[in-house]
Amino acid sequence: MTPKLGVIGGSGIYQMDALQRAAWISVDTPWGAPSDQILTGTLNGLEMAFLPRHGRGHLHSPSSVPYRANIDALKRLGCSDLLAVSAVGSLRIDYRPGDFVLVDQFIDRTFAREKSFFGPGCVAHVALAQPTCARLGAAVTQAAVGLTLHQGATYLAMEGPQFSTLAESRLYRQWGADVIGMTGMPEAKLAREAEMCYASLAMVTDYDCWHAGQATVDVAQVVATLTANADKARTLVARVTLDRPGPCPCGCDRALTHAIMTAPAQRDSDLLARLEAVAGRVL
Repeated sequence: MTPKLGVIGGSGIYQMDALQRAAWISVDTPWGAPSDQILTGTLNGLEMAFLPRHGRGHLHSPSSVPYRANIDALKRLGCSDLLAVSAVGSLRIDYRPGDFVLVDQFIDRTFAREKSFFGPGCVAHVALAQPTCARLGAAVTQAAVGLTLHQGATYLAMEGPQFSTLAESRLYRQWGADVIGMTGMPEAKLAREAEMCYASLAMVTDYDCWHAGQATVDVAQVVATLTANADKARTLVARVTLDRPGPCPCGCDRALTHAIMTAPAQRDSDLLARLEAVAGRVL
């Protein structure tokens, strides 16, 4: 299969100016409308589809982002790989504002979001021990020329939209989380259900509120750091190359092979119709 890269841009990244033959297109999904239209085009010969997670103008809060529609729309457009870019707070002294972090683990503390494409009428359980794709992560690492990139981090996904209390920030550090954000989940879970290779690239904007020597995080600080880093993030994305001669060695593209539990005769036809794009390979 010819690889196609889907990119989800987080806070501060609402456009990919370098795309050739670029066009914003609307995509309908059975899960509702995505966050925005999707910008399609090519970059250095690689087909790409870009979706601003919060919408242009930042219309969606972390809790209102239509995660299922976003993943369905990118899968529907033929994306095999998905690079998610997001802003995070640092829970480590050595992860400084302005640094980039390649996330490979998540702790999900969200509670107000739909987290699966499946449910009553078609139950499925995908493996999530390794929620990101090592092959795609390696491609991101190779593209991070001249940037400070930390690898192998755990992302604490909180509900938001408020930032952490001091007690929460301290607790998450005790748990071993490295960065904290509001959008990594359920995005990574849904990408796995859609059998897409997923990588999470985080941009550190602040030290949350645990660091006694730093001011407590606020929006002005986040926006200032994002503005400084946005061009660097876009340059990194433009350098990503995908070489996919066969199946993903991590098994991302076969995540549903043994995941569906509901007997064929008992499956809900309406739900099956909604699952056509994300799970059509096995249904």
